[in-house]
Amino acid sequence: MTDVVFPTLAKERPEAEGVVSTWFVDDGATVAAGQLLAEVMVDKAAVEVSAPAAGVVHLLVAEEDTVTQGAVIARIT
Repeated sequence: MTDVVFPTLAKERPEAEGVVSTWFVDDGATVAAGQLLAEVMVDKAAVEVSAPAAGVVHLLVAEEDTVTQGAVIARIT
């Protein structure tokens, strides 16, 4: 099992919260390592999140959910 974490975009404020603005895959989808999974935002900075490994992705947060940087947002099994 591999965790997909919300990246730390505001390094001076690691406790800052962000939003999963878009998921590009559905829960239960098979993904390849490096495949684009989501776009996330902290303040006005947007970043794309890719799969760290191949497998089946299990989304743990919904689009527009607010999460703390570094939180697990999905798992790949």
